[in-house]
Amino acid sequence: MEVRLQKFLAEAGIASRRKAEELIVMGKVQVNGKVMTELGTKIDTNKDIVFYQNQKVEIKNLIYIMLHKPEGYVTTVKDQFQRPTVMDLLDISERVYPVGRLDYDTSGLLLLTNDGDLTYRLTHPKHNIEKTYEAKVFGTPSEQDIVQFYKGIIIDGKKTEPAKLEILQKDKKYATVRIVIHEGRNRQVRKMCDAIQHPVAKLKRIATGTLYLKNLPKGKYRYLTQKEIDYLKKQ
Repeated sequence: MEVRLQKFLAEAGIASRRKAEELIVMGKVQVNGKVMTELGTKIDTNKDIVFYQNQKVEIKNLIYIMLHKPEGYVTTVKDQFQRPTVMDLLDISERVYPVGRLDYDTSGLLLLTNDGDLTYRLTHPKHNIEKTYEAKVFGTPSEQDIVQFYKGIIIDGKKTEPAKLEILQKDKKYATVRIVIHEGRNRQVRKMCDAIQHPVAKLKRIATGTLYLKNLPKGKYRYLTQKEIDYLKKQ
């Protein structure tokens, strides 16, 4: 089967498709012993032999995992400050990588995979897959705040895309709200809540698209079903 070289590298888990393109242009990939620098290069997966960093590249067993990330873990493979990472929670032999990120002090649904092509598509801004959060915030947002979320809020000098804010319950000090966003900007939910003067006390991502965390215990993970994988690949 013929595929583009960058797609093959992504499916083999070497890097995202965009990063794979950079590796090719930099002359770091060989096909049948010859350095390839053209992005349009196609290979026959049944005949051609691809090397990256002197290691033969092969399509791996692709793994798709949903993790209930606890607070106090960083969403990286390694941390320069020796803090616990989400990788410490996995007991698998395959190397996988987080899809996007959750902040150190945020819990909830995190996807991990060795499918570089899927990671690229799910994290690319143009795809805007819906992400749903439950937050405990100080005070109770007003109707005007809800409208402001939908219209967009300026954070870091740029207006956010339309977002949803729904009040689930409230008391004298806090409100529990459901927030739905389509972007993945750094600490976006927290910054949006700060902007309407209702800072976040606790934050949890409960869904990515139609994939819900449900009753998966904190710190535990499960493999995605084929139906869930097919759904993600259609995004």
